[in-house]
Formats: sequence, structure tokens, C-alpha cells
Amino acid sequence: MPLEAFAISVIDALIVLLMMAVNLLPESLAAPFEYRFMQRALLTSVLVGAICGLLSCYVVLKRWSLLGDAISHAVLPGVAIAYLLGWPFFIGAFVTGALTSLGIGALERHTRIKADAAMGLMFTAAFALGIVIISKIATSTHLMHILFGNVLGVQTSALMLTLAASLVAVLAIWLAYRPLLLYTFDPQQAQALGFNTSIIHYGLILLLTLTIVASLETVGIILVVAMLITPGATAHLLTDRFPTMLALSVGVGVTSAVVGLMLSVALDVASGGAIVLVASGLFLIALLAAPKHGLVGRHWRRWRLNRA
Repeated sequence: MPLEAFAISVIDALIVLLMMAVNLLPESLAAPFEYRFMQRALLTSVLVGAICGLLSCYVVLKRWSLLGDAISHAVLPGVAIAYLLGWPFFIGAFVTGALTSLGIGALERHTRIKADAAMGLMFTAAFALGIVIISKIATSTHLMHILFGNVLGVQTSALMLTLAASLVAVLAIWLAYRPLLLYTFDPQQAQALGFNTSIIHYGLILLLTLTIVASLETVGIILVVAMLITPGATAHLLTDRFPTMLALSVGVGVTSAVVGLMLSVALDVASGGAIVLVASGLFLIALLAAPKHGLVGRHWRRWRLNRA
């Protein structure tokens, strides 16, 4: 197919660019990336780190951490059903994630159930359904890969879907940057200026679902919520300007993904866990050493004020 051939050529070109950067590293670090599966893993990690970092800012500022957790768990039955039907995991996960998001919104808007309770009800029920289905149709190995990810085993087809999801998310945020910015900080003002906040709300949720689904192969269902919170939280400690926060969050996401992948190979540990631990380490550094909002700087300024 012409479209598939084009996607493969784009992936090959991106891998070539990445390898140019990898070849600048010491030979001991660059050696594992001579293999094709490691090159696919590296590109997937970079894409997932970037897209998670981008959406992480909105998740943190909108206080949607629980919503990200809900969607990440709710995609499990879709993954199980897709496995049963022989479809790509991406399709089943996105459909069930989107339906769960809409269900949460419907419960919140049309019943007495509040948002946090609606999220808890929907994601626990969906997650339990997914576990029941998987226990009947798959081995524990499949379940472990779905829950915790395995970027080293990512296939070209999954990489193509991740690339497509990343492009959609970046394009949507670029085209709707101003409405999203207004909705994030002041939904009432966005509505007063004529923007349809309902469309923006559900559009952002669908982008969040897309990001979670694109991250399945890398960090898995359980750990993806950490990649949707930690980069944005780290960037939020480092700056008060939203464009700068976006750039820093993407940088933290990509750095965490790449360094975590390298550590997982060097130490022979789970790639998803290594990626999240690196992201958590960067957050801890920012929490302590951020110039304005870091704990060390805050105590230093308080100490100088008391001395004065």
C-alpha cells in the first residue's frame, strides 16, 4: 500500500536522524542501537516521551490526573477484545477509552454523581472487565506486556500507529492552541469569547485517550499515567510561562524515555519502570533545585529574610 510504504519511509528517515545523534555518544552507550529492534524502541520512546510531555501540561494544569488514570485503566477491556478478534491493540484501546471518557462526562452531567466518583466507577468496572477477559483468553505474559509495556519488542506496525497518534496530537494542539490555552486557565472566559467549551473539553479528553493508547507498547497501561503527570509537574516547578512549560515538559518526557530505555538495557530491568523512575528522578531534582519554586531556594530566601 502506498500509505504504508510512505509511513515506513518516514520511520526510516527518523531512525537515520536519531542514529546520527546516537553515534555522537560513547561507543559503549551507542553499541546496543546497532540492532534494528533497538532503533525502533528508541524512536518509539522519543515519540511517546514527546507526546506525553505535551499533554502532561494540560493534565497538570486542569487537575485531570485522576482522569488520566481512569482512561489508562479503562482501555484494558478494549485491548482484550482486540486481542480476541485479532485486531491491533490500538483500535480496541482507543474505542473503549473514548467510550469510558464519554461515560464519565454523561454521569457527571446528568446524574447526582460527582466527577471523582464517576471516574472511580467507570475505570474500576472497565479494568475489572479487562482482567476477566484476559484471564480467559491470554497468558500472564500477555497481561504483563499490556500492563507494564515492552518497548524493546515493539513492532513496525505499532511504531507506525504511535507516529500517527503523535502527529495527530501535535497538529490538534497547534491548530487549537489559543482555545485550549483559554480553556485550561479560564473556561468561563473561553465560553464568553464564543468558544464551544464542550467540544474543547471532549476534544482534549480524546487527545488524552489517544496519547494513552499510543503509550501502551512503551510504558504500559499502569505506568502511562505517571508519564502524563510527571513531565508537566516537573516543568510547572521550573517556569510560570505556558509556552516554556510546554517545551520543558516535552524535554523531560523525551529525556526520561531515552535515558530510561538505555538503563533498562544496561541493567536488564523493565523498560516502562525504568522510564518512569527517570522521570520521577528529574521531578525530584526540580522539586529541590528549581530557582523559584524549589524547596532549597525557598528555604534559602526565608533564611536570608530572617537574617535581615
